Amino acid sequence: MIVKSIPATLTLSVLLLFFAAFSGYVESSKTITITASKFQFEPNEITVKKGQEVTLVIQSKDVTHGLAIKDFGVKTEIKKGQDTEVKFTPTKSGDFEGKCAHFCGKGHGSMKMTIHVVE
Repeated sequence: MIVKSIPATLTLSVLLLFFAAFSGYVESSKTITITASKFQFEPNEITVKKGQEVTLVIQSKDVTHGLAIKDFGVKTEIKKGQDTEVKFTPTKSGDFEGKCAHFCGKGHGSMKMTIHVVE
């Protein structure tokens, strides 16, 4: 009887270790492409996970724009025709504002986006 239960116990132990090791697992990185144009970001809302590295690939269709996400220390310039890559890892959950950080015209002040960070 004891010999038959050893493989079952071993299998159960391995499964428990596997689930314990990966229960807090977060994907290594998430890449999101964002397009900037007068006077909007597309998409203007994104959802990411707390603790997961995020890479934003931002492109401008028309003029130089910027992106500032104060809560995550992001501030970059986005030149027309060039990809700009920004990485950050959110450390808190909630909703955060990103906004254009380079004056791009009369509607500049309304050029915003929302970053939803979930657990």
